[in-house]
Amino acid sequence: MTVTLDDFILNLLSNPALVITVILTLGTITVNGWTDAPNAIATCISTRSISPQGAIIMAAIFNFLGVFVMTTYNSKVAETIYNMVDFGGDAHYALIALCAAMFAIVVWATAAWWFGIPTSESHALIAGISGAAIALQGGIQGINFDEWVKVIYGLGLSLFLGFFSGWLVVKIVEYIFRGSDRRKTYGFFKNAQILSAAGMAFMHGAQDGQKFMGVFMLGVFLARGQASVTEFVIPFWLIVLCSLVMAMGTSLGGMRIIKSVGMDMVKFETYQGFSADLAGVICLFLASVFGLPVSTTHTKTTAIMGVGAARRISSVNWGIVKEMIIAWVLTFPGCGIISFLLAQVFMRLF
Repeated sequence: MTVTLDDFILNLLSNPALVITVILTLGTITVNGWTDAPNAIATCISTRSISPQGAIIMAAIFNFLGVFVMTTYNSKVAETIYNMVDFGGDAHYALIALCAAMFAIVVWATAAWWFGIPTSESHALIAGISGAAIALQGGIQGINFDEWVKVIYGLGLSLFLGFFSGWLVVKIVEYIFRGSDRRKTYGFFKNAQILSAAGMAFMHGAQDGQKFMGVFMLGVFLARGQASVTEFVIPFWLIVLCSLVMAMGTSLGGMRIIKSVGMDMVKFETYQGFSADLAGVICLFLASVFGLPVSTTHTKTTAIMGVGAARRISSVNWGIVKEMIIAWVLTFPGCGIISFLLAQVFMRLF
C-alpha cells in the first residue's frame, strides 16, 4: 500500500490531526539533520579538506541519493521501524500517541544539540515510539520483540564494529603508504576524504532517511483511520521531502556537533579522517543490507575513536567520549519515559 501526493495533499487539507502529525514528524527529521547528519561531514571539515558550506551542500545531495537509491532497492530498515511497535487498535488514540512520541524526540534531541552532544536520533526515535506504544497498549505487549531485537544487534554493530573497523582501516592505510612522503600524499587523501565523506552522507540517508519515512507512513495511515496496515511502498515524493528537510536541519545547526565530533574528540590528519569515514561507510552499508537500524552517530564516532586509538590511546579526548556515552546510555530510558508520560497526558487531554 502507498499514498500518492494528490491523496496526501487532500488528506492534509481536510484532516487537522494529519497536519499536526506531519509537522511533528518533519520536526524530528529536522532535528536529525541538526544532530546526526553533521557526523557524516565532521572529519572532512575538521581537516579542512572542504569548506563547511561545500560540505553541507555535498551532504544534502548525497543524503538525497542515499535515501532514494537504498529505499528503491531495499527498504528493510523502514519496514523494521514500522513493525517494531504495535500502534493498532483505535486509530485516533494511536495517532495521539505517535504525536507524543515525535514531540518527545524533538525535546530530547534539541536539548542534546544545545549542549553540543551528538546523541543518536535513531535510538531516540526507537525509544520514543516504543514508550508511546507501551502507553497506548497499556504494557509491553505494545513492543514487537522479534523486530526490536534487531535494534540490539544494530547497537552492538555500531559500537564494536565501528571502533574496530576504524582501527583496522587506518592501520591498513598506514601500512600501504608507510614509505610515502606525507606531503606528496596530502592531495590524494584530501580528495579521498571528500569522497569518503560523501559516502558517509549517502549511507546516513540510506539509514536514517528510511527510519523516519517508516514513521511518517505510519502517521499518514493512522490519520486516515488505517491502524492495521502491515505492508507499504514508500512514495517518491516522500523521499524528496525527507531529504530536503534533513538537509535544511544540517545547514541550520550542524556546526555544534561538527565541533564536538570532528574537532574536540580527536585531532586528525587527512588520511585518518579518510580512514574513519571509510570505516563508517562499510559498517553502515552492511547494516542497511541486512535491515539493521543502526545509529549513524554511534558508528561514525566509534570509528573516529578507533582511528585515534590506533595512533595512541591518549590521542582520544576521553572526556568528550564520556559525555557522549552518558548521553547514549540515557537516550533509551530518558526519551522513552518522556514519550510514555506525554502519550498518557495527550490521550487524556485529546
